[in-house]
Amino acid sequence: MTRWLTLALITVVATAGASWLAVPSAGLFVALFVALVFALAGWAPRSGVPRRWGIAAQAVLGVEIGTLVQRDALATLGDAWVPVVAACVGTLLLSIAAGALLGLRRDVDSLTGALALVAGGASGLVAIAQELGGDERIVAVVQYLRVVLVTTTMPIVAIVVFSAHGNGDAIIDTSDAGAPWLLDLAFVAICAAVGYLLARLIRLPAPGLLGPMIVVTAIDLLGVSIDGNVPALLLTAAYIGIGWQAGLKFTMDSLRMISRILPTALLLIIGITVGCAVLGLALAATTSMSAYDGYLATTPGGVYAVLAIAASTGANVTFVVAAQVIRVFMMLFAVPVGAKIVRHYRRP
Repeated sequence: MTRWLTLALITVVATAGASWLAVPSAGLFVALFVALVFALAGWAPRSGVPRRWGIAAQAVLGVEIGTLVQRDALATLGDAWVPVVAACVGTLLLSIAAGALLGLRRDVDSLTGALALVAGGASGLVAIAQELGGDERIVAVVQYLRVVLVTTTMPIVAIVVFSAHGNGDAIIDTSDAGAPWLLDLAFVAICAAVGYLLARLIRLPAPGLLGPMIVVTAIDLLGVSIDGNVPALLLTAAYIGIGWQAGLKFTMDSLRMISRILPTALLLIIGITVGCAVLGLALAATTSMSAYDGYLATTPGGVYAVLAIAASTGANVTFVVAAQVIRVFMMLFAVPVGAKIVRHYRRP
């Protein structure tokens, strides 16, 4: 209990500091780093993160991702649906190809390589990596490397390449609004429970994540007005649980192994980022959107950062929102289903 309390206290304080510094996905990756230090120092709780905690964290995250879907935003795509979906499929194929290349290394299997380099839903992929049969430590580190690289280079590309400038508008508000927090908690609990049970019933892979995500998405697309959100503290707690789950499993051997694959992973992430930029230009050429809108719509990571930059630089926010949400959903659905198929055919 003392170890858990110490781990929690340090993680919370460090997460607050990282959030103040605008570190992307602060709760998840601070928790990963702190848990890693505890594991290597021999201070980690012996039991690790209970499986029930992991499933609960996945469910909260699934509800949060589901709330990203806005029917009005998707409706604005109009005739651009086909090019947007094609760009998302292109991103998926780029990710799979990069994952296959990473999987050529002897210390990384092909499934872990694919999970680590899929460009969409980093926190969700980390949460379900172990369940799908991948090494969640590698997935967590490489996914965070992708998020950091994309998030830090995006403003530079926007200014240098597209001559984008801030227009003084406020960035998109992702804070809780609308329903009181008790109703928000009830909304999360009901959607999580119903989604998880339905996903188990129809044997979906990663039911903790995909079930709640489907339920919340269906509620919005059916036009049911609930105005529910995931409370910020609850979402942060879910991120922390996912980070602990991966970080507490580190050893010195695994850390050395991951450090050896990072240069290769970095080159592949750069390749994916450049490839997605090309897809963005192709998207712009086949729609009425500008090249800048196409770039933001296909940027492979950091959804909230993308939306913030789009809003503050006068880009077509609704188009970017719709394209990014489709990308995240496609990745999070395709990867678990693909992993299930691979596991099925691997069985003797």
